[in-house]
Amino acid sequence: MDGQFDLMQMESNPPITQDLQHIPTEPPAWAAVTGRVIHYVMNDFGGGRRLLKLAWVINFQKLGTIPLFAFFIFKYHNSSAAAWIYTAMQSSYGLVWIIKDLAFPDPGFQKPATVGAGIASFLSVLGWYWVFGWLLISGIAKPKYPLPDYAWFSLCIILCILGCAIMIASDAQKYFTLRFKRDLITNGMYRIIRHPNYLGEMMIYSSFALMVWHWLPFVVLAWVWGGLFVVNMILKEASMSRYADWTYYKSHSWWLLPPIL
Repeated sequence: MDGQFDLMQMESNPPITQDLQHIPTEPPAWAAVTGRVIHYVMNDFGGGRRLLKLAWVINFQKLGTIPLFAFFIFKYHNSSAAAWIYTAMQSSYGLVWIIKDLAFPDPGFQKPATVGAGIASFLSVLGWYWVFGWLLISGIAKPKYPLPDYAWFSLCIILCILGCAIMIASDAQKYFTLRFKRDLITNGMYRIIRHPNYLGEMMIYSSFALMVWHWLPFVVLAWVWGGLFVVNMILKEASMSRYADWTYYKSHSWWLLPPIL
């Protein structure tokens, strides 16, 4: 889960020609409504005082993965390579996230939220990521991979590591750049892809789903990506369209994955 509403980006290098007739675009009505629902669920659900930060809930889920999956391995007596590799992948990603949160926290997750919002965020998104590991370690998922195990495990590990690198590099560039200048980011990680941070997250969770190789993780990811990530990216682009450089940048970059999107 990354960048709830990361709607600012920095200047490009070299500078782009300004469009004096530039007019910002509005997001589709459905995306705007969905965005308000997401904001309510993640910040104000249930009403009452805002006693916690969403970052605390996210960090609890990330850190809790380690002892929880260790318990699963002990409980189900599963010492298979797949169980240990999956546990290492999701646990190490959780530690990477904690380091990222300490070094350059996402402002969207630092805002106060209600207890109901924390519970709703956990039940609707975060908690499902624990289900992935449970399916594999408990033996409910009995994956028959398309490739030999050693090749499939290598593919998943590579995908996870690359996803972490892309996410960290993108979020670091955005965080430290915007501390000095709030403008459109069109260089570095954002030069070719407009949403590399989301791409990194999607690569990470794709590696988890591929390791489990069960239909449920793919359904969950379709829900999260379609109901949360896509909406946030659409709202982010509508916000960035207020910059005069936006039209040129959009025409010379891909939305998410070159050359597909």
